[in-house]
Amino acid sequence: MPLPTTTSPPPRRFTFNRWWGLAGGVVWAVLDTTLSIALGIRFQVNGEDATLLAGLFFGSSFALLCFLLGYVVEGRRRDREAAAVIREQAEAIAAARVRVTQSEKLAALGQLATAVAHEVRNPLGVIRSAAQGLAERTPGDSTERACAFITDEIDRLNSVVSSLLAYARPLQLQQRPFAVGELFDRAILLAGDDLAAKQVRVRRDDPPGLPALHADPDLVCQVLLDLLSNARDAVDSGGEVTLEARPADGAVELAVADSGPGVPPEMRGRIFEPFFTTRARGTGLGLAVARQIVEAHGGRIVVGERPGGGARFVVRLPAAA
Repeated sequence: MPLPTTTSPPPRRFTFNRWWGLAGGVVWAVLDTTLSIALGIRFQVNGEDATLLAGLFFGSSFALLCFLLGYVVEGRRRDREAAAVIREQAEAIAAARVRVTQSEKLAALGQLATAVAHEVRNPLGVIRSAAQGLAERTPGDSTERACAFITDEIDRLNSVVSSLLAYARPLQLQQRPFAVGELFDRAILLAGDDLAAKQVRVRRDDPPGLPALHADPDLVCQVLLDLLSNARDAVDSGGEVTLEARPADGAVELAVADSGPGVPPEMRGRIFEPFFTTRARGTGLGLAVARQIVEAHGGRIVVGERPGGGARFVVRLPAAA
């Protein structure tokens, strides 16, 4: 959903129609008759001067001709405008159908996610507790490694279930004004350990004087954390991740760039689709949830190329009034 923008009304332009054609024909006839008289051209009927009568005849003919020409031009313009309106309405209907289909899919996914969470989370919790208890009661490197593997896989499955629930659950926005600097501080603090574990350098560029965001700070922070997590996975050890912010026509653009291999152009159109992932252990829901959150705020998220190589995700959100 595009951000609302303030635009000036288009300049008024001349439109040729039947009434302008009629007026033009009358003016043409008057000028023609005046020129004929000035040049000494006379029309006579039975020896009587009929110049004015001839001018009236030609004037009526010119006026009728230009009136009909204007009527044709006006009709063609109306046809073009009607075709444009029909095309816009057809596009709006197609977009509405897509939204309805997406809503139906989300409703079905929500029911599935709820059932999965109910049926899977409790047994997973029991298995995790049993694995931890087994590791405590049976010391040994092999036992500890096996139990650690079990708990890691259970945590991953819990993460998958949580992602399903997050994507299927309707968003409840708690919007308020907040500063971009506070958002960056919070995101870097929460993602700092994971980035430091891979020796990833974090650079931030949020100049002073940025307008405040009007959004849900928790959800926007979740979007940044997802993008930082993807950037961490994309870069090699010792790579770089950049957080940027810029004002943009009543909005604020947040960007997360990395020094990784980047996103191929043929994949950029699908990278935000649910369950689309290039990672062997990924769920394909992180970026889908991020787009869902951004669009719920009336913003948009796009992926491009970082100068010098790498991926660059840009999130555009409305600024506080």
